[in-house]
Amino acid sequence: MVNAFAAVAADKPFQAMDIFRREAGPHDVVIDIAYCGVCHSDLHTARSEWGGTIYPCVPGHEIVGKVSAVGTHVSGFKPGDIVGVGCIVDSCQSCPSCGEGLEQYCEKGFTGTYNGRTADAPGHTLGGYSSRIVVNDKFVLRITHPVEQLAAVAPLLCAGITTYSPLRHWKVGPGSKVGVVGIGGLGHMGVKLAHAMGAHVVAFTTSDAKRQDALALGADEVVVSRNRDEMKAYRNSFDFILNTVAASHDLDAFTALLKRDGTLTLVGVPEHAHPSPDVSALIFKRRAIAGSLIGGIAETQEMLDFCAEKGIVADIEMIRIQDIDAAYDRMVKSDVKYRFVIDNASLAD
Repeated sequence: MVNAFAAVAADKPFQAMDIFRREAGPHDVVIDIAYCGVCHSDLHTARSEWGGTIYPCVPGHEIVGKVSAVGTHVSGFKPGDIVGVGCIVDSCQSCPSCGEGLEQYCEKGFTGTYNGRTADAPGHTLGGYSSRIVVNDKFVLRITHPVEQLAAVAPLLCAGITTYSPLRHWKVGPGSKVGVVGIGGLGHMGVKLAHAMGAHVVAFTTSDAKRQDALALGADEVVVSRNRDEMKAYRNSFDFILNTVAASHDLDAFTALLKRDGTLTLVGVPEHAHPSPDVSALIFKRRAIAGSLIGGIAETQEMLDFCAEKGIVADIEMIRIQDIDAAYDRMVKSDVKYRFVIDNASLAD
């Protein structure tokens, strides 16, 4: 049994709770969790805003910690290694997507780090708001950042890969003009990564107050998307736009900014559907609206290595686990720059 904080109902505060973790099997890695990022998906799940939440729910899929034990068949990790766990802890390993290293698109459905069905008690996976986790070695990631950056590495396991994967898939690099919509937990990582890949980066925000923040993150230019004149000046100029905003909004304002053959990729899932886009704006410029979901294990490792090489981490605010409900309330108000990270040592209090 290990310490954890769990949501016991959608309308109840988190509670301290002892949870079960299995003994290490032959292919398992036991990880003592040091830090866990707080993702907006955690909030949606804990409060059952997407439906289907299984209680008690222990969220957390941006996990960084130290290996304390390994199974007899594990050769890639050893006690003392610093490792990470992201959004996926299992997949079928036999479908075409898994065969291509795209476990996030597993055709039988991947097992999420929390709220996924499992043979372990209590029948569903329990995530990183806990002191320890046991994970199959295929889904454990090596971290090479300096120890003083480990807390800020945690959000890379979701926010980092969610933005890195589409930037890589659509071949963003030197010579690309890239827009990033939204300067939050995802968007601030999108700006940092696109800049590090050599693209010309334009950040879009609804608030003029975020202009200097976006420039400090690495944006070359900043556009206030509520200003029609600013938006009009950028029409037909972008190769790629990464839209990180999860709230329902008009996509036409951004598709109009794409060049011929440009792509607008969505990584945020709105509570209510976006208004239907103007199809003519797509047809007459051969533009595309696409979506992207996190990344596979190999690509997540690639992202971590890239970020370590470039010195990229998330901008974070550290919290104690006992403050998680207050952190959720602040997330709803976008009152964080730009990601909360739990100091899991506070679970011992």
